[in-house]
Amino acid sequence: MEKKRVVFFLFDHVHLLDLAGAVTVFYEAGCCGHPYELRYVSPYTAPGTSSGLGFTNVEPLDVISIQSDDIVMVAGMDLSKWDHTNDSVWIPWLQHAAAEGATICSVCTAAFALAVAGLLDGRSCTTHWGYTAALQQHFPRLQVIENRLFVKSDNIYTSAGISTGIDLALFLVEEHYGPTFAYTVAKDMVVYIRRDGEAAQHSIHLQHRQHINHQIHEIQDYITYHLHTKLTINELATMVFMSSRNLTRLFKSTTGITIGDYIRHLREEKAMQLLKEGQKLAWVAKACGISSTRQLSQLAKKAGTMAKMA
Repeated sequence: MEKKRVVFFLFDHVHLLDLAGAVTVFYEAGCCGHPYELRYVSPYTAPGTSSGLGFTNVEPLDVISIQSDDIVMVAGMDLSKWDHTNDSVWIPWLQHAAAEGATICSVCTAAFALAVAGLLDGRSCTTHWGYTAALQQHFPRLQVIENRLFVKSDNIYTSAGISTGIDLALFLVEEHYGPTFAYTVAKDMVVYIRRDGEAAQHSIHLQHRQHINHQIHEIQDYITYHLHTKLTINELATMVFMSSRNLTRLFKSTTGITIGDYIRHLREEKAMQLLKEGQKLAWVAKACGISSTRQLSQLAKKAGTMAKMA
């Protein structure tokens, strides 16, 4: 299996967490079974961080030819120390990467770099809350959105401040390998997955995993992969070595939903997706563990209505 490639673009005086947060997500994805090729480029020969740490293993821009399936992550930098003498080098490179169809991402103040390159003209975007007004003022052709973790506009992604590079990277991993794998990575990193409010992200699977209880994560993972089977609380409780009563109480207090409702909503959500893909009712019923013909018919009707609206 060919690795997906992530190219990290470093300005001088880059903010360390803007870079390291996203790097760690893609590194951990490899540890969890889906490796990425990680490369580091810069228009500067020896870029450093805003906190004084320097880098050595960084390649010049012309070493890498960006392809359409690449991800380019531009980490935020200290704007007060931003040196524009190399603009004629990196701006064409970044414009070419975007024109090739690569996924171009900014973390925090790197949105200003994308704006300087003209990549955000006419697009919705965001940046650190402390700089949204300045971004809009300096680049009036942009549609700067506040209070969003990240914003997607075609192949251009912008994220808010600092740690939201982690949120954006997890979202990209989810786009590549699905929500279950993204949660595996997040759990391995011991971080929450936060969402940016888009309707497509209001998944039952996503809404009730904003916790770090490993026993409940284990139960939720098992449920996700065994929706086609008959699931009982006794069976689930045995898996995590506790009584049915304790599991019932812990699951509700941890996730905010009962085990029964969680299973039902997951089955309905999966069935809706399969029905919208045009799968046969009988196959959907078997794959999702839904025995009620009436329930399935209602879901099929709802899926058909949503498909017409899309």
